[in-house]
Amino acid sequence: MSAQPSNPRAGLLYRLYQRRLRREIDPRRVPQHIAVIVDGNRRWAKQRLQERAAFGHRAGARKIPEFLGWCAEAGVGTVTLYLLSADNLGARDRQELDDLFGIIAELASLLAEHPGWRVKHVGTCEGLSPELTEALRAAEAATADREGLHINLAVGYGGRSEITAAMHSVIAEHQAAGGTIDTLAERLTPELIGEHLWTRGQADPDLVIRTSGEQRLSDFMIWQSAHSEFYFVEALYPDLREVDLLRALRDYSSRQRRMGG
Repeated sequence: MSAQPSNPRAGLLYRLYQRRLRREIDPRRVPQHIAVIVDGNRRWAKQRLQERAAFGHRAGARKIPEFLGWCAEAGVGTVTLYLLSADNLGARDRQELDDLFGIIAELASLLAEHPGWRVKHVGTCEGLSPELTEALRAAEAATADREGLHINLAVGYGGRSEITAAMHSVIAEHQAAGGTIDTLAERLTPELIGEHLWTRGQADPDLVIRTSGEQRLSDFMIWQSAHSEFYFVEALYPDLREVDLLRALRDYSSRQRRMGG
């Protein structure tokens, strides 16, 4: 269920507002791929006088299946969730990282239990715990043949690291085929690089959403978001409501995308 006011009258008004928002969304212009920078879990915990950030991370993880359900109901086909950056692996303290590894592992297993959802890990396993690595791989393997909502879990992810890894892959593949630096230069195109990204085979995100009021990309999908629309939500992620997503979808459906123009 969506988070709604406890007052019956307020709850009724909330549901009426939801219906109004849905009517204002052009169904022909719903983004097919939404990328979300999940932000605000730590601040959410601090606001509740919790010493450990894990309190907020767990609250954020509990919100994710609900959020994904909203997306699926709205007709979104792919959702990418930025859960743990490569930079965070070196910046967070050991206890918080260990907590995060466990929380994300549990989340991946939970999402894999949904009968229609497909889960994919986007990022590197370097620096992740063996348990988290195994949980991500197991979720991906168990859901590989599903055709419902496609969920990318960006864990140990960094946009610059992804592009670097893609270039290494391009060069290695070219050398293995007997190519030279000169012939590589002739072949190197944005399309070729895109085929070696961690999201290869997927459409780029139409809409990038960041919660918590921050307005920056934080090294997230910097290649794929070249022509994406952006929407910033003031709510901390654990407090996100369905109306927040519906407002984002309404805003997106009303925009004229220029695709670099």
